[in-house]
Amino acid sequence: MGLLTHAMGVLRRVYHPEGFNMGANIGAAAGAGIAGHVHVHLVPRWSGDTNFMSAVGDARVVPEDLQETFQRLRSAWE
Repeated sequence: MGLLTHAMGVLRRVYHPEGFNMGANIGAAAGAGIAGHVHVHLVPRWSGDTNFMSAVGDARVVPEDLQETFQRLRSAWE
């Protein structure tokens, strides 16, 4: 939970979202891919954005190059 809290703080500073969606995949049947594995999705949200997740709706809510996103978040993470 501490890591998720830190990640939310970074996303708030960099992108100023109005809210978040958070979901956990626990075990292979839930989409984690490996039995006993857990991972969490943290999705920043804005009023009027186009979809819950780009993987589902094929829509992007942050219109920038993925490499730029990586650099911005990496710098803010440290």
